[in-house]
Amino acid sequence: MTTLYERTARSTQTLKLVGIGAMSLSLLIPLTFVRGLVYERQANRDAAVAEITDTWGGAQSVVGPVVVVPYRYEVHTQRDVEVDGRIVRRAVTEPAVDFAYFLPAALKVAGRVSPSKLHRGIYDAVVYSGKVTLSGRLAQPDWKALKVDEKDVLWDDAVLTVAISDLRGAKGALVAELGGRRYAMLPGSRLPGYPSGVHATVGRQAAGEQPFELTLDLNGSGSVRFAPLGMRNLVSLSSPWPDPKFSGAFLPSERRVSKDGFSAEWDVSYYGRSYPQQSTGRGGGQPEAEKVDGSLFGVSFLNPVDAYRNAERATKYGLLFVAMAFSAFFLFEVRSQVAIHPVQYVLVGAALVLFFLVLLSLSEFLAFGPAYAGAAAAATLMVGLYSLKFLGGGRRAAGLGAGLGGVYGFLYVVLQLQDYSLLMGSALLTATLGGLMYFTRDVDWYALDMPQPPSPLMR
Repeated sequence: MTTLYERTARSTQTLKLVGIGAMSLSLLIPLTFVRGLVYERQANRDAAVAEITDTWGGAQSVVGPVVVVPYRYEVHTQRDVEVDGRIVRRAVTEPAVDFAYFLPAALKVAGRVSPSKLHRGIYDAVVYSGKVTLSGRLAQPDWKALKVDEKDVLWDDAVLTVAISDLRGAKGALVAELGGRRYAMLPGSRLPGYPSGVHATVGRQAAGEQPFELTLDLNGSGSVRFAPLGMRNLVSLSSPWPDPKFSGAFLPSERRVSKDGFSAEWDVSYYGRSYPQQSTGRGGGQPEAEKVDGSLFGVSFLNPVDAYRNAERATKYGLLFVAMAFSAFFLFEVRSQVAIHPVQYVLVGAALVLFFLVLLSLSEFLAFGPAYAGAAAAATLMVGLYSLKFLGGGRRAAGLGAGLGGVYGFLYVVLQLQDYSLLMGSALLTATLGGLMYFTRDVDWYALDMPQPPSPLMR
């Protein structure tokens, strides 16, 4: 009959494997806490950046210039009127006012933007200052195509308007030149859906084809974008910022990016948008914000290194690190007959989890590369020196430390190659599992579970 000792000894290795798996999964709890701390610090960073941009100027979108001309029209409706002491409903005609919108026939944008970094505590925000010149040619309004009688047009109230998403970033007085005359721009947009912007009353000066020019001296942050309002739109931007992100409905037709900055040119026609060159509010084709926003294009000035994003991505590999270290220890137990206590497994796992916390804290003050190297060196030294005693020799501890350092190096490469991170991670898992299968291919697992004769003290 099998004794209690024999039944317990027979399942020792199996129980230990189950215990190692349970310890690995339990370390997901502190890893989750570390990831939550990453999100908290990232939220603090975003709040600090928002405070800076609220005072400096937000992401800028420039929509214009557009000529807005009011006109009269008649509305046929039913009204209750009093006739001989009785209330009678009759058809009446009432005057009303609508607006016609005329986009430029040609639009040219030329600007140079100079980004910089502002600090709030330990956090940075990318902001910029720049001068952007809008020039081009207005088109002759075609009132017949809009089915408007020109005698109903209120030319005295015609305005030239430009929508600017964050007018707080405008510096100095804005003056538009139209047909050789200069007009001081006043606050307020006249485009539907765009409350922020400038306008100037230009009267009959906008009645024919006229050249225009307006220079904007703007502060902003994050991005600068433009709307392709002209039949042909030529946009040229340059900046000393070496890491631009071209975004929006259209990409540059030409671009040059180097460590000294970038320059980009767009050549965009009006065929890629959903609003016409001229329209009225009654017709429903006016340049509304929803339609125009879908055609915006430009460039973003983002910080190329996001330490919090890299730290959050690194924590996703935390369980992999723990599993690989525990597998290596168990392999030492099986192959070298080294006894490793569960408490030692837990302490090593804690050191591996601590790596991610150290990485997060260092990356707030150092570039991500040095921060990663410092955190990896600390974790590797802790595990290597701690395992020096219970692994029974410096060679084994050095091998373990070298392997752990290699895994940290591999993870750093994975974090840098964002598009190939899944492929690289899968390759690492495959190599790890293949190595475990190779080194344990001749292990007799049943023999490991066979009971050993009890010592004389247990008889």
